[in-house]
Amino acid sequence: MIKKAFAALTALVCLLFASGTYADQPMPWQATLQPAATPIMREIRWFEQYTLWFIVPITLFVLVLLIVVCFKFRASANPVPSKTSHNTLIEVIWTVGPVLVLLFLAVPSFSLLTAQLTLPDNPDVTIKATATQWQWNYEYEGSGEAPVAFDSYLLKEPDRAAAGKTDLSVYPRLLAVDNELVLPVDKTVRVLVTAAPTDVIHAFAMPSFGIKIDAVPGRLNETWFRAEREGLFYGQCSELCGKDHAFMPIAIRVVSEDKYKQWLTTAASDLPGAYKTLIAAADGSAKTVDVAENVAK
Repeated sequence: MIKKAFAALTALVCLLFASGTYADQPMPWQATLQPAATPIMREIRWFEQYTLWFIVPITLFVLVLLIVVCFKFRASANPVPSKTSHNTLIEVIWTVGPVLVLLFLAVPSFSLLTAQLTLPDNPDVTIKATATQWQWNYEYEGSGEAPVAFDSYLLKEPDRAAAGKTDLSVYPRLLAVDNELVLPVDKTVRVLVTAAPTDVIHAFAMPSFGIKIDAVPGRLNETWFRAEREGLFYGQCSELCGKDHAFMPIAIRVVSEDKYKQWLTTAASDLPGAYKTLIAAADGSAKTVDVAENVAK
């Protein structure tokens, strides 16, 4: 019930502050996490709010103690300090108190970690994401004898018009890419993450999905997510990987299963044509969708 209440509160806040831009990218003056698009991210947002019920009172309590000490025990007000060196009650409280706080934090955090690290047995889609300086390469496992694979680069400003991505509210500067990773909604997606053998460590991170995992050369890490609503979601490499680290975005376009299958079939032989058709269909119907409508789905 508590988790449902927090989810409803989040949706209400988004409704009150709705705008014409997409929700799933960094926003000006943003102070909270991005709206959740997966069950795991909903759990993360709930845990964030849960921990604040401990962090805020403890912080205020320590602040009050510091103020009391500064005024009550300063040299002018307390010229003869106490010689007391032990207080059994205080020592029991400051030992038992933190233990109880850590216990209340550990139980839900272990539950969240278990959910994140328990990979689904039969994922609907398996993607391999390979990082190099400074781009991402995606490969759709099991998509035929010649799997659909492509590179994803940062969208350069001169290329916006040709790509049909001139709307900065939908395709923001330094986050939009030339080729998005296209995936179906309400499907379990398994992501195999690695880096080129001669490269450095990168990290695959998508805030709205609640995933972040290192891409290590010579090692195959894996994670998963299940997007519950359609939209265009932005993330970035979150591991310092060199001079162009800030120019290595991740863009995932979540569409209906029918659009996904159509895109995948066309992309096998005509990747630019598949994107052109998909973008025209998606932007034509969703360009005016605002934050409130995205969250309400």
